[in-house]
Amino acid sequence: MSALSIHGVSKVFPGGTTAVDDFSLEVGDGELVCLLGPSGSGKSTVLRMVGGFESPSAGRITIDGEDVTRQSPDRRPTGMVFQSHALWSHMTVFNNIAFGLKLRRLSPAEIRDRVEGVLELVGLTGYGRRMTTQLSGGQQQRVALARSLALEPKILLLDEPFASLDQHLRERLRDEVRDIQLRLKITTLFVTHGQDEALSMADRIVVMRNGRTEQADRPDIVYRNPQTPFVAGFIGTMNFIEGVVEKGHFLHDQVSVPVPVADGPVTFAVRPEALQLAGAARPRGQARVHRVTDFGTHGLVDIQLEDGTRLKSMVNTPDHFHLGQEVDLKPRAFAVFRDGQQLYRTHLHG
Repeated sequence: MSALSIHGVSKVFPGGTTAVDDFSLEVGDGELVCLLGPSGSGKSTVLRMVGGFESPSAGRITIDGEDVTRQSPDRRPTGMVFQSHALWSHMTVFNNIAFGLKLRRLSPAEIRDRVEGVLELVGLTGYGRRMTTQLSGGQQQRVALARSLALEPKILLLDEPFASLDQHLRERLRDEVRDIQLRLKITTLFVTHGQDEALSMADRIVVMRNGRTEQADRPDIVYRNPQTPFVAGFIGTMNFIEGVVEKGHFLHDQVSVPVPVADGPVTFAVRPEALQLAGAARPRGQARVHRVTDFGTHGLVDIQLEDGTRLKSMVNTPDHFHLGQEVDLKPRAFAVFRDGQQLYRTHLHG
């Protein structure tokens, strides 16, 4: 069993900049948890503190109940894969992977077996004698992963490992890494600012903002039930409309939607796939089509309200819409926020 516990960890850099503020997290045995957030949210600092590359200003980090807060990186049962690969260009693939094993004074036979085993695991059998400069970016990242796995860490740490790769390679490699993680059942903490990676790989997503947890839950819940406007806007695409609730109806220009919350200003949030468009029931619709984009599998219709507010609607038949067309809005699911918190939401229905 390999469990990671982060208890009230903070990091204040010289000069008074607080990167992480009283952050806590439990990562269960074999779980893959993703730290997701914009630049400066503190996610990479958390990961570096778990790996021992930064020292917490406060708090405690334990692995399987053992306090590792003040241990150096080489003494921790963790393996870290960096965005930059961090490979030695003057060494062969074999020697890159074997380096840490040699420091642990393993026998040559055991080193050979481990290196060959992880090369097979990451799909690079037969690449041991090649120089890292002869490899593609994706192959170099596989070597970096193999080097960490060869040490048989209890906790695998991934710091935006796909950020420097092109989209198709990134998608393929993240699927491969997730398959390996599931096969080995290795507890993993993964940092990214890419929502697609988080949604496709993680058992749980921790959305971070200003060094704190904004929301932590399963990917489907974070996407469908965001608890704050920040999470709603950061995960996926979200349409926001500022307005007021009066007598049980959300109002904004010609838009009126029944909402069972107390009167007052609110933010109305609806995702493109939950915003249905219909031909205007009156000579003048609630919105006007601004642009239509056909992606083949679906269409995206940009619409504009009278006050200039821009929204997006995902449609199955983009050819049914054209520039300047008057349309009415039919939200099939939405959330309502006030003072930074969710007041009400509905579920998507047909």
